[in-house]
Parts: sequence; C-alpha cells; structure tokens
Amino acid sequence: MSKPLSDGPRESEPLWRPGATSQMAAFMQGMGCTDYAALHAVSIREQERFWRAVWDLGGVIGEPGELALQGADTMLGARWFPEARLNFAENLLRGNDSPGANPDALVFRSEDKIARRLSRVELRQQVARMAAAFRTCGLQPGDRVAAYLPNVPETIIAMLAAASLGAVFSSASPDFGVQGVLDRFGQIEPVVLLACDGYWYNGKRIDVQPRLADILAGLPSVRCMVLVPCLGDALTVSTESTLTLDEFLAPHHRAQEPDFLRLPFDHPLYIMYSSGTTGVPKCIVHGAGGTLLQHLKEHRLHSDLHEGDRLFYYTTCGWMMWNWLATGLASGATLMLYDGSPFLHHGRVLWEYAEAERFTHFGTSAKYIDALAKIHLKPREHFGLSAMRVLMSTGSPLLPESFDFIHRDISPTVQIASISGGTDIVSCFVLGNPALPVWRGEIQCAGLGMAVEVWDEEGQAISGQKGELVCTRPFPSMPVGFWNDADGSRYRAAYFERFPGVWCHGDYCERTLHDGFVIHGRSDATLNPGGVRIGTAEIYRQVEKLDEVQESIVVGQDWQGDVRVVLFVRLREGLSLDATLEARIRQTIRDNTTPRHVPAKILQVADIPRTRSGKIVELAVRRVLHGEPVKNVEALANPEALALFRERVELRD
Repeated sequence: MSKPLSDGPRESEPLWRPGATSQMAAFMQGMGCTDYAALHAVSIREQERFWRAVWDLGGVIGEPGELALQGADTMLGARWFPEARLNFAENLLRGNDSPGANPDALVFRSEDKIARRLSRVELRQQVARMAAAFRTCGLQPGDRVAAYLPNVPETIIAMLAAASLGAVFSSASPDFGVQGVLDRFGQIEPVVLLACDGYWYNGKRIDVQPRLADILAGLPSVRCMVLVPCLGDALTVSTESTLTLDEFLAPHHRAQEPDFLRLPFDHPLYIMYSSGTTGVPKCIVHGAGGTLLQHLKEHRLHSDLHEGDRLFYYTTCGWMMWNWLATGLASGATLMLYDGSPFLHHGRVLWEYAEAERFTHFGTSAKYIDALAKIHLKPREHFGLSAMRVLMSTGSPLLPESFDFIHRDISPTVQIASISGGTDIVSCFVLGNPALPVWRGEIQCAGLGMAVEVWDEEGQAISGQKGELVCTRPFPSMPVGFWNDADGSRYRAAYFERFPGVWCHGDYCERTLHDGFVIHGRSDATLNPGGVRIGTAEIYRQVEKLDEVQESIVVGQDWQGDVRVVLFVRLREGLSLDATLEARIRQTIRDNTTPRHVPAKILQVADIPRTRSGKIVELAVRRVLHGEPVKNVEALANPEALALFRERVELRD
C-alpha cells in the first residue's frame, strides 16, 4: 500500500511515498540492484541484459533469437532482437480463461448512451471474425488498415485483427474534417477503411456521414469501406465498395480463434502522425516488437499494472495514449474505454464510471485536472475511489497546484504519475515509478532503458537548469522510420540534426535535485494545446483558403499552465478583422481539421516577419509574445515586423 502523509503535503517532503512491494521493487532485486538509480544505470550500461529481462518479465510469446541488440554504438544503426519472430496481437489476446479469472477484456461507455463489455473469449472471437473478413479484401502483411473511428471496442478489434495478419494499423479521430483525414490517410494508401456514422459529444449526436463520400473519393487505394454504427442512424453512404459492419462480418460467423502470423521484431505495426511547421503531417512508422516491449516495461514496472487491474485513459484514437492503453491487454488488464465529453454531468461522468467499475489506474490530461479544480469538483467527497492506485497525467505539464488538488481532492493515497514522451516514440521518456516518492510538481524519473539527459545549447549535460531533453542511446520504440522516406533523410532531420547522432525531442525541461524532471513546454514551433501536437501547416492550409487572408502565422502562447493557439492574419489591403470574418476563419479550421486546431485568439497584423529566403519565423514571434530575446535577428528580411507582436493587450486575458 502507498503511504500518504498524515499532515498534508509540504515542499520539504514528498506528497506520496512508495509501499514496500511493487513489480518494480521485485525486478530491481532480481537485477541485483539496491535502488532505482542503480537499476537505471544497469538498464543503460547493460542494454541487452535489461531488455531481455523485460522480454522475460512480460512473458512475450515468440522467439527472441540469440541477439538482443545489434549496432548498439549508434542510435540510427541499432537493431533490436534482429532474429526474433512474434505477433503483437497474439501477445495482447492471450488470457486466463479459467474459472474465477478476470472476465472482462474491454468495458465501454459512450457518455450515458451506450454501455458494453467484452470478455477475453468474446474479444478473441470478434478479432477472428474481423481478421477473416480482412482476408476476403485481399489484405496482406504490410498493407494498411485505416480507422476513422471513436474510442469504441471495434477500433481495438480492428487493430488486433490487422496486427494478427501483419497489416499496419492507423487511426484518426472522427472530429477530424475531410482535409485532416486525407492529409493523413492519403499518404499511406489504406486498403481497408473503417468509418463510423458519427459519435456522441456532450449529449449531442455528431453525424459524420456527409464527410464519408469525400473521404472515400480522396482515398483511391481503398478496396472496402466498412461502416461502424456508433449512433445507430440509418446509413446514407452507398457505394459499391461500402459494407456495413454486419455485412462485412456475416460470412465469417464461424471463426472462433485468430491465426497469428509471426513476423520480425521491427515489422511495422502502427502509422501515427506528427506535424512539423511545413507540409502535411509526418507519418511515423512504429514496429511491433519495440512497441510491445516498451509498453510492457511502462505498464508492468513503471505503472505496476497487474493482471485483473482496470486501466483507463481518457483519449481519442488520434492520440498515442490510445495505442498505449491498448497494450494493457498484454499485462492481463481490463481496458476501460470511454468516448465523449469528460465534462458531462457537471464533470462527474468519468468519476461515476471509475467508481462503478473500480478503476485501478486513471489516466487523463493535465488540462482536465486543472479544469476540475476550477469547477471545484472534489471527487474524493462524492465517489468511492478506494480501488484507484495510480493517477496518470500527460499532454502538458502538470502544475504544482494540480498535484495539490489531486492529493487533497481526489485521493491522498494515489500515486501521481506525471508522464511525458510522445507520438514519436509511442511511449515515455520520463514517467512515474511505484518505487520512488512523488515530489510536488515533478515527474518522478527517466524511464528504464532510456538514456535521458538535459543538454544546454553546446550539448553539455546540465542539472537544475532548463535545456533540451535528449536521449543518447538507442531504445526499442524508436520509429522504424517515416512513411515514404526511403533514404531516411526526413527521419534524421526530425530528431538527429540538433545534436548529431543524439535524439533531441524538442522538449524544454529541467532535471531536479530529486533526479526527477520538470517539462517547461515545447522548444520547437509545433503547437501543443492540451498535449495534442498540432502542426502549424495544418492551420495555414485552411486559413489561407479564404480570399480575405493574405498570409498568416500561428504560434503557441503559454497560458495558465497549458498552451493556447494564437493566430495572426494579414488581410487584403483595406480589410479589417471583424466578428463575421473571425467566425468564418474559426469555422473553416474546425470543419477541415479538428476543434483542437481552432485558435483561442485571432489577431490582425500589418506584416509578418520572415527570413531572407522567405520563410515565416514562428519561433521568433513566439519569443516576442513571451518577452524573450530573439536570436539571429540579422537573418530576417524585415525584423521591424517583430514589433507588431510585442505587448499585445489582447493576449493578456
């Protein structure tokens, strides 16, 4: 059991202390280490031994081969378990079906409209049927399956079915508009597209069927579109290649158990998306073995996830935390799925769910925790949360005041696990630890096997100062590469140009006296409101469709512990930004991307600073907004334009 402080939190002592037992503590002992610092050092110094131990701890089904790591001296040349053969879905679908075993694989709620649950036996049967149906579409290893779906059981089923056959799975949330979907799926040329009729949000039915014909028309590679009835409306899309889910599965009702194709360790499993400042989103390819091992480590050791635990993360299928959540099946956990608004029932809906289903692990965003505090909801006073052991938070830095709120108003015994990583690694660099204390405002530690350091601008390791989060040694969940990047140049440019040969993640952070970490936000120009990475190009592409807009620049402004999106527009001569035009800009962005892309503020400027080669300078504008000096001003063609962004009164509220 955890040990809460009897007299409340104080800066001089931790908010939470570890109990005597955990999987981390047992693993530490088995590796011959007396504390976490020693174990972490071993995990970096003896990488092959450590990751083979993780394989064994997770009981990975497959053949590991004789070699655990090839090319350990270089991050870009390293290959993990090059002789291994495994199947990701096989590892997630194993289960204990004996009497008395945990009966649930998935529990699902769609606001207060729909409630479902699937046992492990039922989940395997559903996956078997879906995989058999995929085969009838001619799906082969390496083909892509795309899902335009909410966080429903069918999304998990489709992913597992695709993985069982060696296909590559990619998902996008249905709050994306047509262009946002095509920007992603259009690059990867899916063979099968699963799409919903709509979804519930804040008690409202959101019908997405009007978008589907345009999406399908923009994806000529799709042989079959499968319509999943999430609302139960009459389906209005009718093409030769379109089937309802029931029609798609009907010929395969006899399928009971999936067949699993065992493939190399780095065989592609997922394609995920992360946008830079120009062009369409980058398509990041993640391998099956690296994803599995990294998540087993994070679930079993860093989250102390046991068979029968009930794992919840509030996420859409457009965020990597959905992928992270799904792998909880490999540890025997029940996945608690939710789709809809977290603020339904005056913010009570998730806590009602947690109480009813006895969540052991509750994951959410820092912004949600902050919002709960602002509406003065105190879950501890209204809900029975005695089963909850860990509360995880990511997406943006968890403020010290939010640590206080969790400890005071949610549970004084829960471990607060602030975590940080990204889509780029489908996992975490720094995260929680059941064998270490929790200090107010700090992430507990660097992950095992992750050679995380904080570097200054000269590439020197620093502590107690802000700098760049880097990783100096290879790790299994590094991307296989980017889609359509045959020579690897875009991949190298994304992570290895800042410090040659070293992964630079783009996080501005600090190592603390307790050997924990504080994340101070992104160090690059990628927007990160609520933890959802947004490429500025996605916004530009919509805004500059409007005749009135000559050009624009969008930046993230640090605001109340998060980041808000601020859009500046230069309009055609003689025009002014009025309420009507501002509304059109917002609606255009919302219709073609997602609600998260919609700026919090839209302001007019007479000019936009750019380099001599014509590139707009988002980082320079962002620094001006925050009162910071701008470096390399001499590279700008019109440095005087920076003054137009300085001390804008509109950005003070």
